[in-house]
Amino acid sequence: MARYIVKRLAYMMLVFILLTFILFMLYQLMPANRAYTDAKNEIKTMKRLSEAEKETKFQELYLKYQRMYGTDTDNKLILYLRWLGVYPFYNGEYGGILQGEFGFSYDYNLPVVKVVPDHMRNTMIVSLVSELAILGVTIPLGIKCAVKKNTRFDRFTQFFTLIGFSTPHFIIYIVFIVFFCSILGWFPVMGVKTPGSNYTGWRNVLDVLHHVTLPTICLTFGSLASITRLTRASMIDALNLDCIRTARAKGLSEKVVIYSHAWRNALIPLVSIFVGGFFGLLGGAIILEQMFGFKGMGLLLLNATKNADYDMIMFLEVIYTFIMLFSNLVTDLCYGLVDPRVRISK
Repeated sequence: MARYIVKRLAYMMLVFILLTFILFMLYQLMPANRAYTDAKNEIKTMKRLSEAEKETKFQELYLKYQRMYGTDTDNKLILYLRWLGVYPFYNGEYGGILQGEFGFSYDYNLPVVKVVPDHMRNTMIVSLVSELAILGVTIPLGIKCAVKKNTRFDRFTQFFTLIGFSTPHFIIYIVFIVFFCSILGWFPVMGVKTPGSNYTGWRNVLDVLHHVTLPTICLTFGSLASITRLTRASMIDALNLDCIRTARAKGLSEKVVIYSHAWRNALIPLVSIFVGGFFGLLGGAIILEQMFGFKGMGLLLLNATKNADYDMIMFLEVIYTFIMLFSNLVTDLCYGLVDPRVRISK
């Protein structure tokens, strides 16, 4: 197992380098020049210089900032290696992502590493609670539908989930906002905490939970239909296996047959959906966060794209790349835990 993990980590590193290189090259095509912007902003503060002196001073400042940010060359490979932090700048120092330098957000006027944690925390709270709720509802519901196949309960559930499966998520969000916020007034419409509040301790925790409850319900409800139907289909296939017939012929109770034998086999095709769904939520739900004004990863990426905050975009793409690679590793490891027949080659 350890040898396999080491090999996968090496593979992940190669894929990470390849994907970030492609993204970095695309980033270089965008009309962004941090050195030029900073030089222009500084030259604007020099009121007493003539136009000729301003031009000369601008060239000096432009070169200074280019050397500071490592963009004093047109060689794209060198620029990428400097961004990684494995190639020195003009003064011999290193300042890439390996050194923790991910760039500066002009939209927030802060380094990007100081902006992302709060948005990531909000997204993780909603993702974790939503995933637990989804698993807690869809697994029992899908199993019961499969066991009671073609009964009234199964047909009603299939009809209900078909409606949810066919309804666009943004329509669901609008209906929930109108019903729970406008009519009942149970939840706030937007935000992650009460504006102007300075709560601490449990009061702060309860305030945050109150604000994230409705987005969590929306994410959960939006995923219930598809995952319930997939769980039902997988469970029906598992109940028709020869090993299940053998277990029943041996006189095992129905609960043991369903939850100890059939469910283990039904879980195999669902692992990638459960694991991938959780890590997918970590990337942010852009539509939901936009509608609720929820400061998560999706809204952060959307605003960065609108405002041409390219260092922020690149940093978020690095995070998404890592999440994708790590989720694939976790999925493969979960396959080995769920199904003993899946052997990892030594």
